[in-house]
Amino acid sequence: MNTILKFFRSSLGKKYVMAVTGILLFGFVVVHMLGNLQIFLGADVINGYAAFLKSKPGLLWFARIGLLSLVALHIGSAIQLSIENRAARPVPYGENRNAGASYSSRTMLMSGLIVLAFLIYHLLHFTVAVPGVNLLAQSADFPNANFLELQDAHGHQDVFRMLVLGFSNIWVSGFYIVGMALLCMHLSHGVSSLFQSLGIKHGCCGKCIDRFAFAFAIIIFAGNSSIPIAVLLGYGN
Repeated sequence: MNTILKFFRSSLGKKYVMAVTGILLFGFVVVHMLGNLQIFLGADVINGYAAFLKSKPGLLWFARIGLLSLVALHIGSAIQLSIENRAARPVPYGENRNAGASYSSRTMLMSGLIVLAFLIYHLLHFTVAVPGVNLLAQSADFPNANFLELQDAHGHQDVFRMLVLGFSNIWVSGFYIVGMALLCMHLSHGVSSLFQSLGIKHGCCGKCIDRFAFAFAIIIFAGNSSIPIAVLLGYGN
């Protein structure tokens, strides 16, 4: 047990924690995007999907707690590694050693913290439906902007209408698109570096992994951003 704890407290152990939690979080982002894209299949489809998830409260809360735990482990390991790296190099380099590093790799910690802030806003906006946050989504036909009160003809929560109302405000949609761009920039480098942490990325294989990570980041950005853009262009109104 002491050997295991010692390993996970080491720099290598923290890198493995970041890699494994990163893989799981990446999988969640993909599944979450596919679920949200059902808005383009109509209100009945996405509302039925949401009703199915809410019919499994135990599984839903297990997934939520698991997701928050993964985020905490991922960010906590990143912060600890950053502190250790700074402590190991208290005096700055006399020359720029970041010349070969990409912008996303040099801003991973900062973009990760911004993505965390974006995630918190997303939960307050749509999941918890905090009134102060939802004021941004007020409209003439729904002045109180309480998403939890919306119901469709089947008595299910009207997630379709919730998304349309939430993204009808250009500032809210703009914030989501910017947040998604930062998330995908983080994913692009993160997916690539996790293979390196696991000792898989090397040689020509490394270039393929980098291209794979970049391509998937673009796909995720396009998929998630398509929803607020479509709403702003009139979809669902």
